[in-house]
Amino acid sequence: MNIEDKILVGKIVAPQGIRGECRVQTFSSKPTDFQKFHIISAKFNSEQFHFVRVLKQNVIIAKIDGFDDRNAIESLRGTELFISHEDLPNLKENEYYQSDLIGFEVIRGDKKIGIVDGFQNFGAGDIIELDNGEMVSFKNADVDIKNKTIVVL
Repeated sequence: MNIEDKILVGKIVAPQGIRGECRVQTFSSKPTDFQKFHIISAKFNSEQFHFVRVLKQNVIIAKIDGFDDRNAIESLRGTELFISHEDLPNLKENEYYQSDLIGFEVIRGDKKIGIVDGFQNFGAGDIIELDNGEMVSFKNADVDIKNKTIVVL
């Protein structure tokens, strides 16, 4: 599977208790989506990952078969969790996933300022990361899927 086919949906952030459960920071709109996701990880197989419960708004508790105590889970701290792009829900008309915007031209005024390289969110809203290293706010951006452009303020 190519990296382009994977979508980052969460990260293991800490052990939870002593029985091998872990806390997962979720990046999906609904943490309960982890009940149906087929998780892809470099450190374990999809079948090993089990959703347990929602802890708070963007944190779930999960169990990973074969990692049965706190020390074993500690070895997974920082592990990124992905799903396949094909596993994403279908979108309505005029909706898109940010990952689909990578490679789009970004325009400010009448000038091209770069190409979308990725997205970041440090808590104050989504930021477009450009191929030239510049970062611009995604707030109030106008996305044109057909022409593969994003107009920013």
